[in-house]
Amino acid sequence: MSIAAVERDTGLSKDTLRVWERRYGFPLPGRDLLGERNYPFEQVTRLRTIKRLLDAGHRPGRIVAMSPADLERLSSATSVRAAAPEPAASHGAPDLATFMAAIRQHDTEALRHLMARSISRIGLGRFVLDVVAPLNMQVGEAWMQGQLEVFEEHLYTELVQVVLRNALHHLPADGAGRPRVLLATVPGEPHGLGLLMAEAMLALEGCRCASLGVQTPIWDIARAAVAMRIEVVALSFTGCTNPHQIADGLTELRNKLPPEAALWAGGSAPVLQRRVIEGVRVLPTLDAVAGALADWHARAPAGH
Repeated sequence: MSIAAVERDTGLSKDTLRVWERRYGFPLPGRDLLGERNYPFEQVTRLRTIKRLLDAGHRPGRIVAMSPADLERLSSATSVRAAAPEPAASHGAPDLATFMAAIRQHDTEALRHLMARSISRIGLGRFVLDVVAPLNMQVGEAWMQGQLEVFEEHLYTELVQVVLRNALHHLPADGAGRPRVLLATVPGEPHGLGLLMAEAMLALEGCRCASLGVQTPIWDIARAAVAMRIEVVALSFTGCTNPHQIADGLTELRNKLPPEAALWAGGSAPVLQRRVIEGVRVLPTLDAVAGALADWHARAPAGH
């Protein structure tokens, strides 16, 4: 596979692949007739495992140079530690095994029906927290273990996004809702599912939300925030973005935003938990949205 194809397949940037090649001696691409990097499939499979371990919080300096056997052992151990009782069961949500079965059978209609029925039964908020969040983890772990293909993960992700957008569309509109929240991801962060999940939780709390979608330039996020009189900017990050880019991007955006606009960051990127960025509130889970909003309302000017 070409380096561009590997980037699309694994979510690891070309720059990251080149740096690892120099620093850790892996990956070790060949060269095609034009001298371009060419990656064997077994190396791409190994890179997929590394990517999932990075998303789980492991550091590249520890895992990139590991042998395939050691990576598999670590991956299995990480999967076991990540497995936790499904909170959905206590709220009457369906067994997630039925969702996974539909994903593996490529039965999109059955999966759509399961999701719609879950929203009707337990509500959008509990659906996001107790179904989508743990299901994302199960899908990711199955992919990391080679039990799901990339296209199966993509089918699931696209369907969840359609279902969430439809549910958001049918929420009662509150033109006076506060705070006014702008959601986006920065360049290099192509995943929008976390953004939709956050939007659902914010909208249910009465916020007036607007989304710029994925990979929006930082300057444009700042300009939109000013033009729309945004009170909170919320960004979502996964482990696919370079940690330094996340920290630098948040710092740059904080400097470009009006001082009164709050900046929140959430998602699975480990750097959010490891580094304190002045002026940025980190929401480690979607459950933290309610607390962050309560704090915002407590500090908002009287009569807001």
